[in-house]
Amino acid sequence: MNNTLTFPTLESIIQAGKSIENVVNYTPLQYNARLSEKFGAHIYLKREDLQPVRSYKLRGAYHKIKSLFNEGKTSEGIVCASAGNHAQGVAFSCKQLQIKGTIFMPVTTPKQKLEQVEMFGGHFVEIKLFGDTFDASKNAALDFAETFGAAFIHPFDDVQIIEGQATVALEILGQQKEAMDFVFIPIGGGGLASGISTVFKELSAETRLIGVEPKGAPSMKISIENKINTELPEIDRFVDGAAVKKVGDLTFEICRNTLSECISVDEGKICNTILQLYNKDAVVLEPAGALSISALDQFRNRIKGKNVVCIVSGSNNDITRMEEIKERALLYNGLKHYFMVKFPQRPGALKDFVLNVLGVNDDITHFEYTKKNSRETALAIVGIELSDPSDFEGLRQRMQALDYLESYLNENPDVLNMLV
Repeated sequence: MNNTLTFPTLESIIQAGKSIENVVNYTPLQYNARLSEKFGAHIYLKREDLQPVRSYKLRGAYHKIKSLFNEGKTSEGIVCASAGNHAQGVAFSCKQLQIKGTIFMPVTTPKQKLEQVEMFGGHFVEIKLFGDTFDASKNAALDFAETFGAAFIHPFDDVQIIEGQATVALEILGQQKEAMDFVFIPIGGGGLASGISTVFKELSAETRLIGVEPKGAPSMKISIENKINTELPEIDRFVDGAAVKKVGDLTFEICRNTLSECISVDEGKICNTILQLYNKDAVVLEPAGALSISALDQFRNRIKGKNVVCIVSGSNNDITRMEEIKERALLYNGLKHYFMVKFPQRPGALKDFVLNVLGVNDDITHFEYTKKNSRETALAIVGIELSDPSDFEGLRQRMQALDYLESYLNENPDVLNMLV
């Protein structure tokens, strides 16, 4: 390990637990009968979505800010940058400790998240909207800290943040007396994974620790494979609570030495998990909160008969995102398909398409068409939802045989992203 970094210890994590015990909920470790039956294992969900700010982020934020407060380092206030759960944890902590906080958030932050931060922080917190991305907001927050002497609260790459997040592991080990064979941990910047893995390596070294990232932002996985902390040139920001271009230097050093494996999960799979948890278990999760459960399919054979914990990290999901989540899940399951279709410019052309191409259970859910009188045919974008993925090949073959098919858009990510 890098000796220039300060690493959390079991003793410092235990102290962090005492520091936050009157503010943070001791969240349940719930046995999930549906998932246990599905995978032939004993699946437990650590419900960090039941924290006051609906995410584990409160643990690290409160521990860090209280430590600074006790050291007399908050007289000029604190500052952070965040577009989500870290901001809410910081805001809640500021109100609890009556400390002035300044929170930089991107101009593009949804109104719901702004309102949540305002609610948790009250008059102790001021929100400053700056830039279109988290990186722009972070740079503005660092400039603010340097100019006004405010203490900067990093979202993950800080030893006290990690100590606070690590208290999740202390709770799990106190709640479950039987040995845990697997723990699945979502990874964004790596603070939660670093903390949990530090505790388990000390107190339950035989437990397999699986870090889980979104497929579109596998920054920890790539860094571990490269043996150096690596910044990704581009990421998919859909799983906003876990989509970072570069993990922390400290969290990378810890995770590379403590995680058993680091894997990635398709964003569509995550959406499918969100819908299943909502419809079958009445549990509302944000995309990052569903990461750990989404990884179970990849370990189906290895977890049979085993004791498994999935960290459910958060539930701050804007209801307006549900249509996109449903769409991504349908695409992932092979039930939604987009085509560029050639239509003859004559009356009844659409009726012929419906009668001769669509199956009895197929449904047109998207249609864009502009009639151009100077042409014999015109193109339309058609979205079709199937009841069974096995119906796709027949649909495609009928389109080709009747000369309707111009192109299949699911195979063109750039165009598909404009539609979804």
